[in-house]
Amino acid sequence: QAQLEESGGGSVQAGGSLRLFCAASGSTYRGYSMGWFRQVPGEEREGIAVIPADGDTTYADSVKGRFTISKDNDKNTLLLEMNALKPEDTGVYYCAAKFLGGDWLDPRRYEIWGQGTRVTVSS
Repeated sequence: QAQLEESGGGSVQAGGSLRLFCAASGSTYRGYSMGWFRQVPGEEREGIAVIPADGDTTYADSVKGRFTISKDNDKNTLLLEMNALKPEDTGVYYCAAKFLGGDWLDPRRYEIWGQGTRVTVSS
């Protein structure tokens, strides 16, 4: 059974950095498109960054130039390097896999999800 587990969240001051990890197990993810999504209480989950199985990475405008997504296929790990963090980056971050087609940043287009890791950015 395919599983994803996020880690690396925490609290940081504005301007700081965090690195999120998503460990994938139970399946081979080499051919999967994977992504990071963020959810704030009371709001819909939004796409942050996606790395297709065979294409260019895609970022939400709100994180372009600050966040970097990467994937280690040998270790089955998805990473998100977050720099210059802002209070509006606060939320629960989820990794997802197995893109079903359509909009890369639409969370409804992904089939496998982790439990999330919380990021809090204080001003």
